Amino acid sequence: MKQYQTAIVLGAGAFGTSIAFVLAQNFKRVIIKVRSNDIYEEIKRGENHTYLPGQQIPSEIVPALSWEELKSLIEGEVELVVSGLPTSAIRPFFRENADEVKSFLKKGIPFVSLAKGIDTETLELPDDMFKDYLADYEDQLTYLSGPSFAKEILDKQITLVSLAGRSRVTLLKASEMLQTDFFKCFPTYDIKGVLLGGALKNVLAIAGGIIEGLGYNHNTRAAMITRGIVEMLRFGVVFNARPETFYGYSGMGDLILTSTGELSRNKQFGIEVAKGRKPEEIIKATRSVVEGYKTTKAAYELAQRYDIRSKIFIGMYMVLYKGYAPDQLISELMKMPAKFDGE
Repeated sequence: MKQYQTAIVLGAGAFGTSIAFVLAQNFKRVIIKVRSNDIYEEIKRGENHTYLPGQQIPSEIVPALSWEELKSLIEGEVELVVSGLPTSAIRPFFRENADEVKSFLKKGIPFVSLAKGIDTETLELPDDMFKDYLADYEDQLTYLSGPSFAKEILDKQITLVSLAGRSRVTLLKASEMLQTDFFKCFPTYDIKGVLLGGALKNVLAIAGGIIEGLGYNHNTRAAMITRGIVEMLRFGVVFNARPETFYGYSGMGDLILTSTGELSRNKQFGIEVAKGRKPEEIIKATRSVVEGYKTTKAAYELAQRYDIRSKIFIGMYMVLYKGYAPDQLISELMKMPAKFDGE
């Protein structure tokens, strides 16, 4: 017997679809708001072939192209809204659709964002972006991040993530709605730490792909992960994030997964860069969002604005945006004098 009635997921990317799958374990109906006819038809046939080929999704998950269609599919009450929008799509979507989303939030239900990135123009994290449109519902907003490949969620691999927010009541309620025998959220109040970890690890995942593409192996990757966490902590200081958050699911956990796992889009992007392909060319050739590409530019801008010592992040910007050779960057990093931490 399903405990909840209807959940809405905005966006039909790989991660949004995988969270819809989690919700389908507990909700009688999960409606995915989609933009394109091809994905709409795919989900109707029980598979999001574009983003998760070969992965069957249950009949509880149904697509909707318009708000009118979405409302006609609601069974009982809407009890949860999930945003599967990438960071770059938050503002364009909410400029047009904020009132529709508010019509559900005014009932006091939780809202969960899956976005992992930094706005390249304003250098804002997703929580600041959502506040621009949903300021009256701040206590209902939560942010999910952690080591979680979409395909493995659909395979029911045990997955543990962080869920950040301001309200204890909302966090516990949303965590309960998302809990299954293979998926579990751990609540935290450190919104900035969770969002920074989720965003910055994508840049380091690209670095992990470049390292592998250049022929380096475990020793080199472990060194990059270790130094990368040190640099992430320096960004955290600027945002008053808790250091321990970066050693949790949304920081170290997600970084290890995405910089080593074969399913990581950011890592695969890095491998292609190491082969000599232009970043813009790779981006244009894929429908999936490589969040780490734009986040690299945002991290560089943050480092310049706040004088954050971050050789790896700045080096990644030089490689992806200035045409710097990856092997030359590694050579220069290795020639730097050794220093005590903190110097």
